[in-house]
Amino acid sequence: MIPVGEALDLILGEVKPLGYERVPLLSSLGRVLAEDITATISNPPLDNSAMDGYAVRAGDTAGAVDGRLVSLKVIADLPAGNILREKIGTGEAVRIMTGAPVPDGADAVVMVEYTERTESGGEKSVRIAREASPGDNIRRAGEDFKVGDAVIQKGHTIRPAEVAMLAATGKPFVTVYQRPRVAVLSTGDELVDIYETPTDGKIINSNSYTISAQILACGCEAVQLGIARDRREDLEEKMRSGLNSDAIISSGGVSVGDFDLVKEVLRDMGSEMHFWKVAMKPGKPLAFGTIGGKPAFGLPGNPISSMVSFEQFVRPALLKMAGRRDIFKRSITATLTKDVKKKAGRVNFVRAILEPSGNGFRVTPLEGQGSGIISSMVKANALILLPLEETSFSEGQVINVHPLDESLLYSDNPSDELIS
Repeated sequence: MIPVGEALDLILGEVKPLGYERVPLLSSLGRVLAEDITATISNPPLDNSAMDGYAVRAGDTAGAVDGRLVSLKVIADLPAGNILREKIGTGEAVRIMTGAPVPDGADAVVMVEYTERTESGGEKSVRIAREASPGDNIRRAGEDFKVGDAVIQKGHTIRPAEVAMLAATGKPFVTVYQRPRVAVLSTGDELVDIYETPTDGKIINSNSYTISAQILACGCEAVQLGIARDRREDLEEKMRSGLNSDAIISSGGVSVGDFDLVKEVLRDMGSEMHFWKVAMKPGKPLAFGTIGGKPAFGLPGNPISSMVSFEQFVRPALLKMAGRRDIFKRSITATLTKDVKKKAGRVNFVRAILEPSGNGFRVTPLEGQGSGIISSMVKANALILLPLEETSFSEGQVINVHPLDESLLYSDNPSDELIS
């Protein structure tokens, strides 16, 4: 067995980011940018109004205080998307909508709430109830970004905010790192597919769907190869079909049983194997190698072992292939709510429930830590990380925890700050 850290280093040393592709803007969400984005326009392109109101010369509103009104002649109405060619003169104003370019001669916008529109003899005017200062309610040209500004750097993961920026810079298409296509294969004569009724001695192949879901959650594409029976020819045929993808993941067949053929087939196919076992629980029988330069993972057949191994090793590898730099889930510390014991020699990943507690977190190990107990993984939102050689952990001890999902970020109720 090799240590967890060494196994991860070997895997990440072998995988590299894939190539680039050009995709429509909305298809880039969640992908990694493969080009530096430089603004070819300014935003806003012109000084424009931040409010509905009246564009004025600030000096003309002097004295509009303490209930005293200043009257200005309205020379035009200016909706957004239009430009006024006339220049505002002394004693004049333009009714302006939010987003409309500020007319030449104006240096402030008075909010409509502080105005009163009047009309007499066909002449329109506005009475101003608040004195304006130069720059009031005006968004300056280029205050967001200017032509030539570097607005997003290569390697940035595209979120909705980045989509907004790319749209604002006029990018209908964007160059991103390719999304890894990952072949998924389950092995074993005991397996039947999800739409079949298992007979005596058979079990439903849940691993293919679990692993595929984990792949999709990484933003990658899963290609299901089905079930390979415990025959060398069938396994090799399906393995070779997986070479059309960017990576291969098999589950089962990597232990020491007579029918555990994955290791042999991988060797026969010219795979360069790096390790077969990792000092961890669950997930000791884990194989990793490369076939034709493509990473090949042999995950354990037990569902929980497979899921935990994926989280620790496959997920970071796939994210790196997709161009991501932030490939590790952040670990946090939490207070243990009960005593835990383990044997020395393996890192243990214990399914647990992580909860906020005061200014920190508390974590409670779940009952039923067997490698086949899927219900415990459904209940868990974190994995407690118990180090290699330590054997005893006490209630109240602060330990490291790996969150499994974002469930702690969400609630049934709005935050206190919103409703207070």
